[in-house]
Amino acid sequence: MPPLRLIFLGSDPITLPLLDRLVDHERGRVELIAVYTQPDKPVGRGQKVTANAIKTWALARGLPVHQPEKITREVREAYAALRPDVALVMAYGKILRPAFIDAARLGTLNLHASLLPDFRGASPIQTAVASGATRTGVSLMRIVPELDAGPVADVEAVNIAPLDTALEVEAKLAAACVPLVVRNLDALAAGTLRFVEQDHARATFCRRLVKADGALDFRAAAAALAARINGLFPWPATTFELDGQPIKAGLADVAPGQGGGAPAQPGQVLGADADGLLVATGDGVLRLRRLQRPGGKLLPAAEFLRGLPVAPGTLLPSAEMSSLFAH
Repeated sequence: MPPLRLIFLGSDPITLPLLDRLVDHERGRVELIAVYTQPDKPVGRGQKVTANAIKTWALARGLPVHQPEKITREVREAYAALRPDVALVMAYGKILRPAFIDAARLGTLNLHASLLPDFRGASPIQTAVASGATRTGVSLMRIVPELDAGPVADVEAVNIAPLDTALEVEAKLAAACVPLVVRNLDALAAGTLRFVEQDHARATFCRRLVKADGALDFRAAAAALAARINGLFPWPATTFELDGQPIKAGLADVAPGQGGGAPAQPGQVLGADADGLLVATGDGVLRLRRLQRPGGKLLPAAEFLRGLPVAPGTLLPSAEMSSLFAH
């Protein structure tokens, strides 16, 4: 059987472990014939126009790269002329219309970073961690016009550890894409890959994140605050105000065995232990493990506090936190 002629569409480095595997170890089963990714964009303070990691990887491998601004009729015709057997999409960043989706002989599949139907939408990794989930994964699904609603062929689950941020979970999911796709290649090529409809009644939806989502409301429970801090790191990152300057929180958990003293206001600093700054909340004590001041580095709390001591009794102001879920 000749190798599958595969087109990959994506713009996020989460797929690099999978792409490496397909090119380096699956040449007999897969031929990556083209890569579609987002156009180069201004990046950083200098706003220098820069290629994304997927384009850089593809060019280093000598692969054709396409970066259409819009999926026009001409783009669709050129895409179809490549005669793909299958297309694989992950974090591409563009809406694909049926005429484009149907161009691949065996279909267009999507890798979605959740265990569908949970966490459909734009921020599945961050929202899973921020909502306190202990398990997530990657779903291999067929693309349909409705958002992340297509039938699912297979999943690869990963655990979310108590001190995992979105960054660690993204790395786990990047690795999980590899066995998920590789074990389904033969069935895909043979046309025997089976898909199961999602239970749409159970679907949850997460929205695109914005900078304002980094607000912290210390009236919430410590467990909910720790999950949100970890889930929104490294972006948009949660912050609180201290002496008029925004302090970024990069890692947190619930401090065990706290209590027994006089009741404290939510947001009141109780002191520090070996692992972090202790803050009273609406339920339990939040331990802020990594902190960063403006212009500084993200530091373990003990090191941060040596440079910027925070006195017990200091009251950190609360701000309303928006739900990360959408309807």
